[in-house]
Amino acid sequence: MLGFLLGAFMGALALSLPVSARQGQRVDFLDALFVATSSVCVTGLSTVNIGQTFSPFGQAVILLLIQFGGLGIVTFTTIVLILFRRRITLSDRMLIQSAYNLDTLSGLVRLTRQILKVTLCLEGLGAIGYFLVFIPEYGAIGIWYGIFHAVSAFCNAGIDLLGGNSLCSYVHNPIMNITTVFLIIVSGLGFPVYWEVAGFASSRVRKNHSAPRKLNLHARIVLLATLSLILIGAVLTLLFEYDNPNTLGPMDWPCKLMAAVFQSVTLRTAGFATIPQESFRPASCLIYLALMFIGGSPAGTAGGVKTVTTVLLFASMLANIKGKKNVIVMHRKIADETIRRCVAIVTFSFSALFLLTAALLAVQQSDFLDTLYEMTSAIATVGLSRGLTGALLPAGKLLVALAMYLGRIGPITLALAFNSRTPAENISCAEGKVIIG
Repeated sequence: MLGFLLGAFMGALALSLPVSARQGQRVDFLDALFVATSSVCVTGLSTVNIGQTFSPFGQAVILLLIQFGGLGIVTFTTIVLILFRRRITLSDRMLIQSAYNLDTLSGLVRLTRQILKVTLCLEGLGAIGYFLVFIPEYGAIGIWYGIFHAVSAFCNAGIDLLGGNSLCSYVHNPIMNITTVFLIIVSGLGFPVYWEVAGFASSRVRKNHSAPRKLNLHARIVLLATLSLILIGAVLTLLFEYDNPNTLGPMDWPCKLMAAVFQSVTLRTAGFATIPQESFRPASCLIYLALMFIGGSPAGTAGGVKTVTTVLLFASMLANIKGKKNVIVMHRKIADETIRRCVAIVTFSFSALFLLTAALLAVQQSDFLDTLYEMTSAIATVGLSRGLTGALLPAGKLLVALAMYLGRIGPITLALAFNSRTPAENISCAEGKVIIG
């Protein structure tokens, strides 16, 4: 909690310096705080035009905040300790173990190094893809654009330097679409899935018969849920928007498909847009609200309540409907404690969304759908907006910034922070019966 808070305030101080703004531009502290929070929480909402407002120095500060927020406090701090050859203590190792939900304390420093290598490698591949678009269009500055957007896409930040229309001018560009979709998907899977898939593929290449024949349960849930949500989002976008003159209507079918897939993928907390969000029909927006709330997968750069949480809750619901005692997913029993955590995450996130949306409606007196879309985007760290961000009042900016912060640290972190000194329960109460349903 303190790490992200400190990062946001330090970033705000840096962005409010005169050197961070372009000549003739001035950034007040509240806007600087909003942009810094959006960057470190890898959300993408901005009250100012990033490319036109901030100087190269300010843009570099934003890029550093994005990378810091994308890697996470624990990983970023460990990388700094490794670079300065500082000793990694037992408590540091336990933090890394908790951050990535690992079963062992061995090899954690090596794992952190691998995370850094994979991150730089994938961001480098993304930068090459962007170079093919930006260098012919912008010349030498296209190199900086390529690097910035590669980091922003991989970290699911959705912050761009192209003006106020995100990637809308590239809706017909397959290189831009494929590069961005690739970076969003791979980063949203989570680092533990990388190691599992890499280890599984390596064992098959080496024909290691003692290796497991299947991916572990977590990786299978993540891959299946990710593919399913992308397909559902794309199909429903095509169904609801295929004849909308403001979105997919004027496009040919290959472009319709590409735009629909991009929209479905970017809703997984990425924040880039090839079609203005205010142009979509209400039916589409309702689906998008659900997809944003779900978000990406655990231990990655994505936000939301996460795919695994959603799958386990649905499995629990089906088990209750069928009268089964245990929750079974892919022939594996899920612990009751895990199900309770899922309920806590969704309940806390939905409650925060409800209260903050009500507060923003009271402050802004804005359209209900636009306000709900804005707040869902903020608390799920997505970064998409129906045009409300630029019109936020000072109190509205603080509310949206708070939502981005709560969405990034997560409900479990918040609960643990306030209950770390709670004594263990030694009292057993009599069972009570209530009527539900």
